[in-house]
Amino acid sequence: MKRRLLAAALLLCMTAPLLKADEGMWLPALISQRIGDMQAKGFKLTAEDIYSVNQASLKDAVVLFGSGCTGELVSGEGLLFTNHHCGYSYIQRHSSVEHDYLKDGFWALTRADELPNPGLTVRFLERMEDVTAVVLKGYKAKMTEDQRQELVKKNARKLRDQIEKEGNGIKTSVEALYYGNQYFLFVFREYRDVRLVGAPPSSIGKFGGETDNWMWPRHTGDFSIFRIYAGPDNLPADYSVDNVPYRPKKFMKISTAGVKEGDFTFVYGCPGSTQEYVHSEAVRYIQDVSDPEKIALRTARLNLMKKYMDQSQAVRIQYSSKYASVANAWKKWQGEEKGLRKNLVVPVKQEYEKRFEEWAVGTRYEGLTTRLAQLYAARNPIYRAYEYYNETVRAVEKIQKGMGRVVLAKDYYQPIDEEIFVAMMEAFDKALDDSYKPAYFLETRAEFGGNMEVWKDSVFANPERAKALAVALDKHYSQQIAPVVKELSQSITLLYRDYMQGQMEFEPQKAFYPDANLTLRVAYGKVEGYQPLDAVYYRPVSTLKGIIEKDNPDIFDYNIPQVLRDIYARGGFQDQPVCFLATNHTTGGNSGSPVLNADGHLIGINFDRVWEGTMSDLVFDPEICRNISLDVRYLLFVIKEVGHADYLFNEMVFVN
Repeated sequence: MKRRLLAAALLLCMTAPLLKADEGMWLPALISQRIGDMQAKGFKLTAEDIYSVNQASLKDAVVLFGSGCTGELVSGEGLLFTNHHCGYSYIQRHSSVEHDYLKDGFWALTRADELPNPGLTVRFLERMEDVTAVVLKGYKAKMTEDQRQELVKKNARKLRDQIEKEGNGIKTSVEALYYGNQYFLFVFREYRDVRLVGAPPSSIGKFGGETDNWMWPRHTGDFSIFRIYAGPDNLPADYSVDNVPYRPKKFMKISTAGVKEGDFTFVYGCPGSTQEYVHSEAVRYIQDVSDPEKIALRTARLNLMKKYMDQSQAVRIQYSSKYASVANAWKKWQGEEKGLRKNLVVPVKQEYEKRFEEWAVGTRYEGLTTRLAQLYAARNPIYRAYEYYNETVRAVEKIQKGMGRVVLAKDYYQPIDEEIFVAMMEAFDKALDDSYKPAYFLETRAEFGGNMEVWKDSVFANPERAKALAVALDKHYSQQIAPVVKELSQSITLLYRDYMQGQMEFEPQKAFYPDANLTLRVAYGKVEGYQPLDAVYYRPVSTLKGIIEKDNPDIFDYNIPQVLRDIYARGGFQDQPVCFLATNHTTGGNSGSPVLNADGHLIGINFDRVWEGTMSDLVFDPEICRNISLDVRYLLFVIKEVGHADYLFNEMVFVN
């Protein structure tokens, strides 16, 4: 009886708050709606200081870095900070056995030494605005969802074309918010000459590796430094030796005062994707099916890659970026699954849906949650097949190549791919019903008696066999699996449009923020530790002492450069801060985001979340959800003491 009462009390406590403390990813253009709360918590600037189209503001010092990270300007000469893992693939491309910048780090001693990165771009947000009326112009209630989407696409394209005809690097996107209840236009200016200036050795930039990934305490110097170049007119230009450093409208001053528990913080960046308002069945599928199965599949792939990477430095360089990419989500999903179960997210959402349905009786929202549950029941089996294709078939680079995708020879090692083929095809065949497999697969499986080892030899020895398999799998996926998933997902999204409206009417006093979609957002909170387990409390700041405690030359992830050992042995740096925790609501895409103090000065670079709180993409728990940031003082320490590149300080502005 006591156990049942405790569970009921927990459900009540978890469903009661309308908006949890420090939860939210807010649109900068609408930040005036939150500025009062921010200032009450210690923020000293105005809404105009955060976002303005009439004057330089902090938004002008933040960029979308590449296709999925954030960066910040820290000098009037285009100098940019982001994470080491965001710049990792570019550092890798410049690396070789002779010049291993991953292992040894890289520091450009002159501007002429800065390395170009073809294909790398950064985007500054020029402005954002609500264009719902423009995008839905001509919409009629009798339209089908496909007709509505075509209208939205047509109107959005017309609007974008009008703006992009300006040229000069102007790019646009129109994004649906709240499942299509609102549309926002985002206007960017894209720069395409971005050069590598500096990066610490991976033993600092990736210290702790996948062992420490998503964990606390963290001691990773996760930063890299780039510079944006422009034409003489300060506008975007293709790479040229005649280009000059970009002159930003705004760059961030760097605080050397440090952080302490309770200090106000805010993160200004481009969070990638969240699903805060989804149905309980969506969460149940993630918790019970998707996460566990993807974790198992990626565990097998990672073990195979690591086996060969441990045997060869050349293979380690080839596969470092691939390994990190596979491992990042793999580790995150483990924490997410655990957090969803621990926080009883499924029953909490079920309780919310029950209350919603009681309120919705007699309204157009009546029965919505039941219809969503029915759609998920229809979608989940084929969506499982969809995910299996992505995690198995598309994990084999030989098959990717047969599908027409580019596989760089310099980053390819066939023995790894062969073993991945066997492991993934066996998993694919075992997990899915034959109805989800193409006829060619079934026929060839019979030809080889289901022996994937023999099939592997045939595929890797015969390009025609490889291509035939790839084409058959890709065709079945694209014609039989993906369209059904798309159709069911569209039906779900259509219901979510009404469900989202219904939730807002059900809780009119609640402040709803739109799910993340890689557009610029503000999240704010404070420096704070947390308690992951009974009798355990994690303090919010880690130090160099912790690096030395973890140092182990026999373990790759913990083998620090000798220079750090020497510096520590000399004394004076035992308490050098390295990383810190805060309660800011972040997700993927926030990697590299500036972490600012109450005065809007740079105090850190966001790079991770704590493992126990990775379910924050689905539900934010203020007691356990923490973002992990590199303390900017450690970044400066590494630049000076390890890289001997403190000449870079001459173009930065420091404040206490």
